Amino acid sequence: MDPLSHLLTGPRAQRAFALRVVMDPPWGIDVQDHAPLTLIAMVSGTAWLTGAHPVALETGDVAIVRGPAPYTVADAPDRAAGIIIHPDQRCTTTAGESVSLSMSRGLRTWGNAAIGQTTMLIGTYQSDAQIGATVAASLPDVAVIPAGTLDPALLRLLDAEISTDDPGQGGTVDRLLDIVLVHAMRAWAHEHPDAASGWLAGTRDALIAGALDLLHDSPAEDWTIDSLAARLSVSRATLAHRFRAAVGEPPMGYLTRWRMLLASELLADPALTTAAIADRVGYSSPFALSTAFKRQFGASPTDYRRGLADAARSA
Repeated sequence: MDPLSHLLTGPRAQRAFALRVVMDPPWGIDVQDHAPLTLIAMVSGTAWLTGAHPVALETGDVAIVRGPAPYTVADAPDRAAGIIIHPDQRCTTTAGESVSLSMSRGLRTWGNAAIGQTTMLIGTYQSDAQIGATVAASLPDVAVIPAGTLDPALLRLLDAEISTDDPGQGGTVDRLLDIVLVHAMRAWAHEHPDAASGWLAGTRDALIAGALDLLHDSPAEDWTIDSLAARLSVSRATLAHRFRAAVGEPPMGYLTRWRMLLASELLADPALTTAAIADRVGYSSPFALSTAFKRQFGASPTDYRRGLADAARSA
């Protein structure tokens, strides 16, 4: 399971949500929610994403915004924000007055007008998991997929499902959001082959994509560069060279980092012992896992798990 699939199906994927935002000028929203990934689909009208470099969005465009840095969405590039979105999705004016209820427009719809010039579908992945950070790291700060690149039927279906109150609506919206995100990331990587990085860049090379599939799907296997090359029917030198060129690091270095990312996710489950986690990610003992984990994250599995529990209680 690759990092994106893991993000979408993992235990913390349920912290994603979708919302329709309807706005009439003038408007500006300062997004300070610290979310690692946010999807913005322009149903109608235009908008500006302002951060390090302003980006114009037109009807039909889809943007993937990489967090956690704040950014502004507005009707004009120089528009001052009047609303702040906080990490807990609390919405206030810049003076701190709540607008969560006053701007509610019905089921999963929010904005300053019931019918506005600009309508956006917003999907936010709020996971604080390490794998979420890995998915985000493969993208630029803002990745724009131009209108017509994605199947417009996907966006129409997501838009329609957001506005319905039929049984199963919540789960259907979540899954549709997942599908749009996957298609958007694929489209962006296809259109910008030289800009993608890490595991996403590796998927452009069929050989390296096969290697990544093996490492992602069977992280506990006793892999070596020789055994991985043999499974792919190529020489060790060919695999090592092409993997580093595509992904930016050697295969075994990538495997170690992937194992640590998986371990960091599994530590969120208090029912799993360190020994069980070590076995799942390919380490012979809790001590061996702890040594590798501390090298990666600067903390032992026990301390890392304690930090996750403290954060959960604070939330």
